[in-house]
This record gives sequence, structure tokens and C-alpha cells, in this order.
Amino acid sequence: MRKSIDRILENFLAFLLALMTLDVLWGVFTRYVMGAQASWSEELARFLLIWIGILGAAWASGKHMHLAIDLYPMSLTAERRQRLYLFINVLIIIFVVVVLVIGGSRLVYVTSTLGQTSAALQVPLSFVYSIVPISGLVIIYYKLYDITHPKTL
Repeated sequence: MRKSIDRILENFLAFLLALMTLDVLWGVFTRYVMGAQASWSEELARFLLIWIGILGAAWASGKHMHLAIDLYPMSLTAERRQRLYLFINVLIIIFVVVVLVIGGSRLVYVTSTLGQTSAALQVPLSFVYSIVPISGLVIIYYKLYDITHPKTL
């Protein structure tokens, strides 16, 4: 199941990146060739960048590609290293639950309740911000997988 989630995330992130590239190219074309930039292209690029950044961070967390200082763990015995990784994963889960899932859900709820929409696209901002708790759930999945399937050190 993990490989299928990885593949879905990778394909979705590649799609978002391709869409953002086309959007930025369209914005440059309309600005310099047609004389006036399409009003929606800059806003769409901003929203796509938010989604790529936050969802990409969740993907990187699952692939262990995030920034880490590994000098201290390498000096520990294998058993202590496993306990350290368990402790770190539990801390990450707690942080993600509080900040991304609960905080992100509140953000989505507030923007939905207030009916806030974006200026150019008129997209509900709750939809744009929904990627925050979704990414939090993805990170939690990856960290729980890491806890239940520890790598051999």
C-alpha cells in the first residue's frame, strides 16, 4: 500500500508541477506578447506552489529526504538508534497532529465559514488550505509506517 501511495503522490505532484509550469508560461506569454497578463495566472501559480510545497514536504518526509543531522544517531548502538528514531517519529506525529491536522482543519473551517474566496479565480480559500490537513494525514501515515516497519540499522 505504501508504494501505491508514493506513486499517487509522485504523479499528483508531477501533474501540479506541469500545470504550474504551463500556467507561468501562459502568464509570461500574455504579459509580454499580448500586452496584458491574464488576471488569474499569477494567483493560480501561487496556489499551485502552496500545494506543491506542502504536499511535497509530506512526500519528502515519507521518503526520508528531509533535512536531518545524523552524526549523533550514527554514534549510538543499533538498539538505542531504534529508540531514538521511535522518539523522533512520535514527536513528529504529535507536532503534525497539533499543527497541520488540527490547526489546518481549523483554518479550513474558518475560511469556509467566512466564505472567503480568492480575488481572481473566486476559488474558496478553504479548498486551497485543505492541503494542510491532508498533508498532515499523509505525514502521520508515513511516520506510523516507519514505527511499525523499522528499517534495519
